Amino acid sequence: MIVQEPDARPIFPPQLVMQVKALACEIPWLQGIPLSRFSSNDIATEIIQRGIVAHISGSTVWRWLDEDAIKPWQHRSWIFPRDPAFEEKAARVLDLYQGMWQGCPLQSNEYVISADEKTSIQARARKHPSLAPAPGLCTRVEHEYERKGSLCYLAAWDVRRAKVFGHCEETSGIQPFDRLVAMVMNREPYRSADRVFWIVDNGSSHRGPKAVARLRERWPRLVLVHLPIHASWLNQIEIYFSILQRKALTPNDNSTLQDLAMRILRFQQRFEEIAKPFEWKFTRHDLNQLMGRLLQRSAPFTRSA
Repeated sequence: MIVQEPDARPIFPPQLVMQVKALACEIPWLQGIPLSRFSSNDIATEIIQRGIVAHISGSTVWRWLDEDAIKPWQHRSWIFPRDPAFEEKAARVLDLYQGMWQGCPLQSNEYVISADEKTSIQARARKHPSLAPAPGLCTRVEHEYERKGSLCYLAAWDVRRAKVFGHCEETSGIQPFDRLVAMVMNREPYRSADRVFWIVDNGSSHRGPKAVARLRERWPRLVLVHLPIHASWLNQIEIYFSILQRKALTPNDNSTLQDLAMRILRFQQRFEEIAKPFEWKFTRHDLNQLMGRLLQRSAPFTRSA
């Protein structure tokens, strides 16, 4: 018999701890529980309702989960690859980042461009001026704003030379994208290059064989390389867009669309002055490992279908 002091922490058997951690790793609604995700208090309530233990606190459950870094109250979104040629298409892009194409090294007169559109960037005019930081105070930005319209920023990133090209348009589309391509392809060294590889996603302005034929007809040395569906994370231009968002567009305080466009293009110029090629570390080997993990994760869903 275990004798405890009146104020001592209750002693629970290891089997109970295991049951709590197992429940935390379940998806609630698959167990018939009308919750999207568990909190530590939810788990404690469920354990008691199942008659596994007479009393247990949410803080005790939290302590056990914290020891194993299990946090069922957190979640993140992800997209499971559904492109049947995902691995093949992704591998081509990763090879280009490593300076390879179809098993052969790229030559000095061949270039790799990563391009995309950043759409619907709003100009938000704050109803009161922002206040600069002061001792003990951060920058203060008025919550209320007036919408002054939105624009689309189209940009291209030379992967190996760390050069940025871009312009702002009212909207995206075939013509705005072709103007971006012309901005790059009509200047040296791209105009006289042997090949210029353009890595793009599957947006409507550069999707499929029609886009390949359209661009190849105008620029015979251009090779359009499509990413797999829902794989923008493999497109290096997205890294540049994230830097632009953090450094120039957050917080968003622009009185007019012209002010917004000027800020974007001035940031582009500033960034290029100090830019270096991104240190891309995700390789074919990493891709093979990722596909293996995804195959294991999809197996339970395949069996239950």
